[in-house]
Amino acid sequence: MNSDLEALLKAAHYAARQHKDQKRKGANAEPYIVHPLEVAKLLSTIGGVDDPDVLIAAILHDTIEDTDASENDIAKIFGERVCSIVMEVTDDKSLPKQRRKELQEEHAPHLSHEAKQLKMCDKISNISDIVSNPPADWDLERKLEYVEWGERVFAGLRGANGKLEKHFDELVERAKRDLI
Repeated sequence: MNSDLEALLKAAHYAARQHKDQKRKGANAEPYIVHPLEVAKLLSTIGGVDDPDVLIAAILHDTIEDTDASENDIAKIFGERVCSIVMEVTDDKSLPKQRRKELQEEHAPHLSHEAKQLKMCDKISNISDIVSNPPADWDLERKLEYVEWGERVFAGLRGANGKLEKHFDELVERAKRDLI
């Protein structure tokens, strides 16, 4: 078997185990692993990204933030480059939620090219969920606020992948039309 494929499958298995008891916030509470797999799929199918390290980082992008996986674990198992990309998109959960959101906006323009593309797909996935499968307790105002915040983060990511930018812009246009 191709070593890149083996590494991708190893990452998918690792992430699935790490996120095994987690569900997405959407009303249908799908298994959390669907999200990182979708982020990797978006990178590949829409963004045209074929760098295995970036795709692996996409699959692992929430493990440090949302599970007991550590930076050291990711570096040791998947290498320093993958770990570096994951760390660029990892929020510091010790900070209040509002501050984490502000930092995403502030840091977006300074991410590496690889991390910017990953973050683009993360925002695409999350906004898609807000439209098609929002949390049951989110009212229209909260959904629109999330989409607008996503636009502000995405503004700092522009220039990294035109195909993902086009997809995002179409998604936001659809989201605003469908939500209102």
